[in-house]
Amino acid sequence: MSEKALKDLNMLHESERKNENASNGSLKPQIEQNGANIEERPRKISVPVVENPNNVNGAANSVPEVGNSEVEYIESENLKDVEDLDMSLKTLLEGLDSKDWVLVCEALNNVRRLSIFHKEVMFEILGNVVSLIVKSLKNPRSAVCKTAIMTSSDTFKAYGDDIIELLDPMLVQLLLKSSQDKRFVCEAAERALISMTTWVPPVSLLPKLQPYLKNRSPRIRAKAAMCFSRSVPRLGIEGIQAYGIDKLIEIAVSQLSDQLPESREAARALLLELQTMYEKSHLLSANAVSDDPAVTSWEGFCQSKLSPLSAQAVLRVTNIVREGLVFGS
Repeated sequence: MSEKALKDLNMLHESERKNENASNGSLKPQIEQNGANIEERPRKISVPVVENPNNVNGAANSVPEVGNSEVEYIESENLKDVEDLDMSLKTLLEGLDSKDWVLVCEALNNVRRLSIFHKEVMFEILGNVVSLIVKSLKNPRSAVCKTAIMTSSDTFKAYGDDIIELLDPMLVQLLLKSSQDKRFVCEAAERALISMTTWVPPVSLLPKLQPYLKNRSPRIRAKAAMCFSRSVPRLGIEGIQAYGIDKLIEIAVSQLSDQLPESREAARALLLELQTMYEKSHLLSANAVSDDPAVTSWEGFCQSKLSPLSAQAVLRVTNIVREGLVFGS
């Protein structure tokens, strides 16, 4: 994990400690900018959303201030190609690094357009582009942050495994944003994480996610666990066997007793997926017929590969769900 990523996580931990001491016990986003906190209306497809810098209460239904610049959140499928490819490329990095937040949002949307329509021509400057996307993800202005999140999602889809070496700072920011209290930012970050687990190959992504499963922040652990659980099935039977099914089971077991229900639910879903994959692999295997069926059964496998406590925890989850007494997904 990079030093910048660790620094960002430490900032989150400090914020969480301050929030826990609040008299009402609620979590409130910190004001990271001189002036008031910036908030917006709920997200609407292709509808301009006006920021109101005077909103300090975080109200989602605040009245927009007249005269402010409008920011349009455009869904990926509604984006159109850039009008001038050469000019867009020439001014892209300058726009992303601009001090004018409206120009930054325009540049971020151009990154999205280039990722969709001209991903090859942007590949040479992808490292610089991702660094500036991360800078925008840290921006306290909501419009910039959310547009950067949407840009991350399109970048994952366009570049897949090619972005893996640049992923760490982007991943930690998305985990942070998906764990915060601004709902419209949180929801956008969760969609970006889903895009990441959909388009970035799991064999490359899982090692990147694994350290966050032990993070000090329970919210970070929960988001990472959900991403991990979504990624594992994409390995397929052979990929799971190569990665080590017993290793994956141990990772899931470590999340079963986690503080947040999202972590525990993700662990249960992962264990059920691993059980299905294990049993399917033995049905397809030429060695499916054995003189000792207990050894090749899921129960026998868990008891032979795991510690007694871990095996007991796994079998409790998979047996109860299979019997239909409890359903967890």
